[in-house]
Amino acid sequence: MLPGQRIRARGAVQNPTGRYEGVQHEAVDDGWDIPEEDRLIQTTISDEPAKSAISRNSSPDLPFDRSVNPWRGCEHGCVYCYARPSHAYLNLSPGLDFETKLTAKPGIGAALDRELRSKSYKVAPMALGTNTDPWQPAEGARRLTREVLEVLSAFNHPLAITTRGTLIERDIDILVPMAAQGLVRVGISVTTLDAGLARRMEPRAPAPARRLQIIRRLSEAGIPVRLMLAPVIPGLTDHEIEPLLQAAHEAGATSASWISLRLPQEVAGLFRDWLERAEPGRAAKVMNRVREMHGGKDYDANFGKRMRGEGLWSRLIADRFRRAAAKLGLDAPQPPLRCDLFRVPFAKGDQLGLF
Repeated sequence: MLPGQRIRARGAVQNPTGRYEGVQHEAVDDGWDIPEEDRLIQTTISDEPAKSAISRNSSPDLPFDRSVNPWRGCEHGCVYCYARPSHAYLNLSPGLDFETKLTAKPGIGAALDRELRSKSYKVAPMALGTNTDPWQPAEGARRLTREVLEVLSAFNHPLAITTRGTLIERDIDILVPMAAQGLVRVGISVTTLDAGLARRMEPRAPAPARRLQIIRRLSEAGIPVRLMLAPVIPGLTDHEIEPLLQAAHEAGATSASWISLRLPQEVAGLFRDWLERAEPGRAAKVMNRVREMHGGKDYDANFGKRMRGEGLWSRLIADRFRRAAAKLGLDAPQPPLRCDLFRVPFAKGDQLGLF
């Protein structure tokens, strides 16, 4: 940060140099007795025209092998976000840059349409919202995620959604017909019911009560919704497992899942800094429990361990979650998404068959 720059409602207050940059920048006092200009850091959006749309993965920890991400970076500013390190690939910081310097992918709908029309394409559920939130505030004006939904709907393509953004309610008109055919399900991420804690930890994300309202509105529209209790932060939010499940059940969620706090790469330092500032009385306790779940480290990236950790605290959280979810009927798996309805629609200029 430069002298005179201010931040408001951001998760990170640091902007560490990305790990791939060869030069590190540091602001220093030049000794001139001149007042610095007072500047509030604003969100900026750069365009990266989409050459392709579908990202592939082979992780055994994930229930999908393909996804679409219309955005890079996320203005929600959740300090613990595991996607922050991806900004280093853009030569930007996983800190403030991640939540203030966004990249939009115009043309992503057309790119997705081309890829789905390929003769080599084999249908399987598509994931949306796996890196950054597709319904973050900037989506309201740019409508890139809606482009993606329109294409997937036209192809009758199965879709699994993850979000905490209220803008998903704008697209209920597309999601309802897809849900009626068994083509879509939605996971809404809720971390805490404590509005004050959420405001400090997820400064520009919807408040907890508003996320429960999203669950209610989607459920009432006939869209299957799963509570994603993610992340569970030991020593900070794990005591809320039962009330969170109860609140989601009352809002209409039909299933639930959980993921432990993940602190890959630069996220660990950003989260520790946030803890010391926002929760100084609990900082040591939280990090001690995190390390107990990851073999003494802030994070263990090994498959099978990175999502839930291991050891006593991991087993206790898993057991409490399992018991509470079973009591509320939230332990049943969601019905599989249908792949048999996939079809390639006529494109503009196609010759219709006579028979």
